[in-house]
Amino acid sequence: MNNNKVNKSQKTKSKNKNAKKKMKTWKKVLLVIVLILLIAGGIFAYKVYKNGGGLTGMLATMIGHDENTRKSLGEFQVLLMGVSTDQEGVSLTDTIMVASYNPNTQRAVLLSIPRDSFTGTNVKKAKASDKINAIYNLTKDPMKTVEAVNELTGLDLKYYAIVQTEALIELVDAIGPIEFDVPINMDYDDVTQDLHIHLKAGVQEIDGEKAEQLLRFRHNNNGTSYPADYGDNDIGRMRTQREFITAVIEQTVKLENITKLGSILDIASRNLITNLDFSVLKDYLPYAVEFSTENLLTESLPGSVPDLSQTNNVSIFVVDEEETEQMINELFYPEQLTEEGNTTANNTTNAISNTSSNSNTATTTSKSNIKIEVLNGTSDSKVLQKVVNQLKEEGYNVSRTGTTTSTTRTVIANKKDVSNTIINDIKEVLGTGTVSDSGSGGTSSKVDVTVIIGKDYE
Repeated sequence: MNNNKVNKSQKTKSKNKNAKKKMKTWKKVLLVIVLILLIAGGIFAYKVYKNGGGLTGMLATMIGHDENTRKSLGEFQVLLMGVSTDQEGVSLTDTIMVASYNPNTQRAVLLSIPRDSFTGTNVKKAKASDKINAIYNLTKDPMKTVEAVNELTGLDLKYYAIVQTEALIELVDAIGPIEFDVPINMDYDDVTQDLHIHLKAGVQEIDGEKAEQLLRFRHNNNGTSYPADYGDNDIGRMRTQREFITAVIEQTVKLENITKLGSILDIASRNLITNLDFSVLKDYLPYAVEFSTENLLTESLPGSVPDLSQTNNVSIFVVDEEETEQMINELFYPEQLTEEGNTTANNTTNAISNTSSNSNTATTTSKSNIKIEVLNGTSDSKVLQKVVNQLKEEGYNVSRTGTTTSTTRTVIANKKDVSNTIINDIKEVLGTGTVSDSGSGGTSSKVDVTVIIGKDYE
């Protein structure tokens, strides 16, 4: 009995020793695992930091980017075409728009191409098939439309994306609903297309079905359309399209929607007709979350609508080549214009230097040398004229005016290192304004200051 007790005691001690050894071994393994995790986490955190930190840095790191990836990404450009599919065998492009995004400058452009833009050779013998919106319907080759846009604009677009009605509805529903201010009451019916548009004016939530109505509206059943100061018929429709896309972008890049980007790309890959490589598109997504629509420029190709008697009784839009060249340079190649504007910039700087640094008000001589561009970010055309009059009364040179995407805040963008005295004086004249220092790389090197009128202006 005693021997048995001794043997059991020895076995128990042996088991305890083995258990302690195993415990020590597991502690070592656990310590190694913790160290590995800490090191991996530290490396990941460092990469996030090197990639810019925040959500951008995290997303960029997760998809394998390093600090040089963004620098190597060029400006992304694509031709967007909206095609309605409710008429069998007909694929007219109701919407044609150039979209670009630069991840390094965070600048973006939406440029509308009027659907009636003439692509033929003889205006006097114009045919409906000479309109740019007929090209895809006739050829079923999207690149033919891309080539026509390149011819009209001088751009070198290589990518296209055709958004059919069904894709539009699904995409908006995935992101939305989108809060949008419908500019007018819309009341239109076309039984041949099974198209029924019935929207009330005012701020409201737009789902996929309403988005189709909003973007396709041109005029009411009684023939009325958008008011002239908004841009009637196609001009108004293109403006509404650009402003709605702006609202979609604003909502898409919100933090709570970032998790939806995967499903959005999935919807796009299933529904879009495109030659885009979505793996390439994903490279831009980490940086797109930084984008602000304040850096979005929206325009439409300039031109005119000739009298029907001069165009074989066909309604067409003739693009103005000279104005288009100037617009394209300002929107897409601002860095090339900087050198052209250096002389003007130097003259402006010299004029400003004559102003006393202690003065609270700019001199009349300096003001007259300042070229100001005023862009209306409100829906009220009277506001634009009011601001222009205010600035001119104070002696400033308002050299350019235009409209831009709807914005809440008034922004005063210093494009050519104009003195703080001048900028502050402009702000005082307007009674509001957030100052943005764009430096010599601003969006328009032919002006010294750009004023974007926001809804905060009174």
